[in-house]
Amino acid sequence: MTTEGHIAALERRHQELDRQIQAEMQSTKADDLMVSALKRKKLEVKDEIYKFSMTG
Repeated sequence: MTTEGHIAALERRHQELDRQIQAEMQSTKADDLMVSALKRKKLEVKDEIYKFSMTG
């Protein structure tokens, strides 16, 4: 996969995690641990996007 393709895939994953976070937070039975885990994963993906954009 090219660097650009990898970054695009990471950006899609980042957006999907954001949608999942929003859906979980709007749930009447929001799971704080799940929201925290999703936010942590979203940050990891953002860090990886940054890393690839700086090297590519």
